[in-house]
Amino acid sequence: MKILYLDCFSGISGDMFLAACLDAGFIKESLLERKLSTLGLGKVKIITRRVKRNSIAATGISFQTARRKKAPEHRSFRNIRQLIAKSDLTADEQQRSIAIFHSLAKAEAKIHNTSLHKVHFHELGAVDSILDIVGAAVVIEHSGIERTFVSKINLGSGFIKTEHGPLPVPAPATLELLKRLPVYSSGIEAELVTPTGAAIVKHLAPECGLPPARWQTIGYGAGTRDLKEQPNVLRVLMGESIPTTQSTAHEEAVVIETDIDDMNPQLLPHVQELLFQQGAQDVSWHSLHMKKNRPGVRLYVLSPPEHVDALCETVFRETTTLGVRINAVEKRRLERKMMEVEIPQGRVRVKVGLWKERVMHLAPEYEDCVRLARQSNVPVKEIMRLSLESAHRKLKP
Repeated sequence: MKILYLDCFSGISGDMFLAACLDAGFIKESLLERKLSTLGLGKVKIITRRVKRNSIAATGISFQTARRKKAPEHRSFRNIRQLIAKSDLTADEQQRSIAIFHSLAKAEAKIHNTSLHKVHFHELGAVDSILDIVGAAVVIEHSGIERTFVSKINLGSGFIKTEHGPLPVPAPATLELLKRLPVYSSGIEAELVTPTGAAIVKHLAPECGLPPARWQTIGYGAGTRDLKEQPNVLRVLMGESIPTTQSTAHEEAVVIETDIDDMNPQLLPHVQELLFQQGAQDVSWHSLHMKKNRPGVRLYVLSPPEHVDALCETVFRETTTLGVRINAVEKRRLERKMMEVEIPQGRVRVKVGLWKERVMHLAPEYEDCVRLARQSNVPVKEIMRLSLESAHRKLKP
C-alpha cells in the first residue's frame, strides 16, 4: 500500500507542500505547469530554486503568470469553483480542488458568521494561493496515495496582519480546519501553518504518527522565511507500508469524568467544542440522578496523556464542577485505511476498519457525502448508500 507521511515540525503551507512534492519527484514540473495553465489565469511557469534552511537543502517555488488582465482583489468561492470547472483538469482533479476550497470556505463562513456562498477570499483568492491548492490537488491525484499520516503539527504563535485586521496565530480558519488533529506550538513567533496548508491536510484525512514503512522517496519544501530557531521546511515521505500481525492498534489514553448538577445544559455543546480543540479524542455526556434526586449529567472526556492538564483546565474554567476523576485506560482500535470510491455524483472517501486483514467496518466520509448531496440535489442518505455499495464492489476479490 502506498502511503504518505507529512512531517510538519515547521508547519505546512500550500507552497511548502507543493515544493516538497516536486522535490520528491511525485510529478513532473512540466506536467503541472500544463495543468495549471488551463485555469484561465494565463500561462503558468513554475520557478523552482534550491535553498538552505538551517543547513537543510530544500526546494522553494514561486509562480510566473502571463496575466491577461488585472487580477481581482478578492474572489468568492463561487468564482473559484467556476474557474476550476472551466479548466481542462480531469474530473477527479477538479473535484479534489473544489473539495479543498470548499473546506476553506466552510471554515471562513463559520468564523465570520456568514453563509458559504457569501464567503469572499482575500489572501486565499490570490493567484498564488489558487495555484498552490489546485497544484496540490493535481499532485495528490497523480501520486496514487492510498493512506496518509501526519506528525504533530507546529502552529507557531503571535499575530499576523490580514484584510480582516490583526489575527492571532494560528488564524481562526486554520484552527477550525485542524480540529481533532495533533497540534502544538514550539513558541516560534511566526505563522507556521497557513489556512491553505491546513485545508490540504484536512483533505488528505490523515492518521496520526509515523507508521512502519519502507520509505522510497523523501522531499523537502522550503518556507519563505528562514527561521533562526529551526529549519523552516516541510518534509514528505512516500513509500510502502509494512503489514503488521496485530489486528488492533494499542494506545494509552486517559478518561476524565465529572458529575454536574448545577449547570445550564445548553452550555455543554460549547464545552465539547473547546475540549475537541484542546486535543480530546472523544467528548460525551449522559443523564443521571445525583444526591437528593437532582437531575445531572456525567461529562466524559477521552484524552491522550499529554493533553490531560489542558483539558482539565478547560473543564474547570467552562463548567461548574469542583473536581474530576482521572483514570488511565488502554485503547484498542481497528487498523484503518482510507479508500476512494466513484459514484455517479462524484468521488467519496471511505474509511475501512480491518481486523486480521478482514474488513469489519466501512464508513463514508460525512463531509464528502454532504458536499456531493448539495451539488447534485440528491439526499445524503442516498449518497452514503451508493458509496457503501461502491466500496463493497471495490473490495471484492
